Amino acid sequence: MRSENTLFVGGPLDGRVLPVLVGPTGQPPKTYEIPVPNDDGRPPTLHVYRRVPGRVGRLGLPRGWKYEYDPEGTAGGGPKWPWTKRG
Repeated sequence: MRSENTLFVGGPLDGRVLPVLVGPTGQPPKTYEIPVPNDDGRPPTLHVYRRVPGRVGRLGLPRGWKYEYDPEGTAGGGPKWPWTKRG
């Protein structure tokens, strides 16, 4: 599998560039979850990052991706079908 160096913004990984595996289309996953273990025996704390366009090229198309910290930490939902009601 191929990986791409991706910038992380905010949260515990702020400013780090890590290799992230990309899928068959060449894009990294929409969410990146990082479990951090707790010392007191509780379940690990889950930090969630969302994929956003990195820099915009001359034609207005994204030329890479970066991950921004999601403080609410809700895990990714799946496809949003128009016939399902959310909320």
